[in-house]
Amino acid sequence: MSTAKKGDSVKVHYTGTLDSGEVFDSSLEREPIRFHLGVGMMIPGFDKGVMGMAVGEKKKVNIPCDEAYGPHSEDNMMQIPKAEVPPGMEPKVGMMVEMRSPEGHSVPVKIAAISDEFVTLDGNHPLAGQDLNFDLELVSIE
Repeated sequence: MSTAKKGDSVKVHYTGTLDSGEVFDSSLEREPIRFHLGVGMMIPGFDKGVMGMAVGEKKKVNIPCDEAYGPHSEDNMMQIPKAEVPPGMEPKVGMMVEMRSPEGHSVPVKIAAISDEFVTLDGNHPLAGQDLNFDLELVSIE
């Protein structure tokens, strides 16, 4: 029986949960995710979890934050003067907004705090700093 190895195109059903049990994503109500294994398309821990699985196999994996979206980094936090908020926009904590990188790319950030003078933006991935748990099922190796 063949098992999934680096470079294989695979289809995987998954349910991702936080340590609290909260589900943050699942493919069960849609098509399984298709990706090339071990080439950087997925977070490293997800690749490791699927590596060596056989078609039809199911397993649970725990992925520490260092093998997921990394630790929460203060380097990805920034403050902008409240006066720079676009006219008509009413910023609220938790609101997602788009910024432009110096190269012109759209970058989603979350409003983390608002003071009288500043708006604090968090550019970390929403799952940064979290250990992740996945129920995996290898559907196919193509």
